[in-house]
Amino acid sequence: MPVALGIIGYPINHSISPIFQQAALDHIGLHAAYRASEVPPERLAGFLKTLREEKYLGINVTVPHKVAVIPYLDEMDPTATAAGAVNTILNLNGKLIGHNTDTYGFLQGLKIERRFECRDKRVLVLGAGGAARGVLQALIQERVIECVIANRTLHKAERLAATGLQMGIDCKSIGMAWEELSLAAVNADLIVNCTTIGMAHTLNEGDSPLQPQQIPPGALVYDLVYNPLVTPLIRAAARAGADTLGGIHMLVYQGAASFELWLGSEAPVEVMMQAAVNTMSGDD
Repeated sequence: MPVALGIIGYPINHSISPIFQQAALDHIGLHAAYRASEVPPERLAGFLKTLREEKYLGINVTVPHKVAVIPYLDEMDPTATAAGAVNTILNLNGKLIGHNTDTYGFLQGLKIERRFECRDKRVLVLGAGGAARGVLQALIQERVIECVIANRTLHKAERLAATGLQMGIDCKSIGMAWEELSLAAVNADLIVNCTTIGMAHTLNEGDSPLQPQQIPPGALVYDLVYNPLVTPLIRAAARAGADTLGGIHMLVYQGAASFELWLGSEAPVEVMMQAAVNTMSGDD
């Protein structure tokens, strides 16, 4: 019987995870299918119940379900527990175990693609959802000197900032008003977009959370949005003279970590990255 893997979200048509995960499965010669499933919030419980079936090895989880899946899981690994968010679920003989590979993927993108070390850096994080939780855990782990979390809903930013403070880093929360963002960005060594602003097939497609005049030229701007490959924020950062890193790198590295959790074997990262880049470049 072929095994099944996949990704859930709502919406999900922006996801290219099926492209590079299937390329990896085919590369190792495993008879398996990785598919995207659009799961609205009201269908989440039912979908996770079917995930316990023998054929499922597990799934990836994307917005808006990274926190919502937690009550339906049997266990969580320490990274997912610390982040308070899950992006990978492993089905272990009918037991659902939550993992968070976003933290690993985020850091791999920085270290491998830009040789950027977070220690003693000042960081501005845009957003306070599931992706931001994983990023904050990475920043805590790497001992940044300061982290400012900006979010439209201020109480969500305050809750996330409190987590950083509890773990011993200087963590502040602000709204998304122009002046607040500009003041927070001016001294930032690293700016990370964890929102969906600028993502293809959304209402905010074509928008950027920051404008060029708000972005310091010495910063690295890391947009976790990967579709399109060059986002409005990446273009704004380039115009400001800042270094940039697109979300496709974090996507593939976190996906490779998920692959290894499900299958217990090394992921063909180069195959996965090439498939992802080719798809986004229109070469596939």
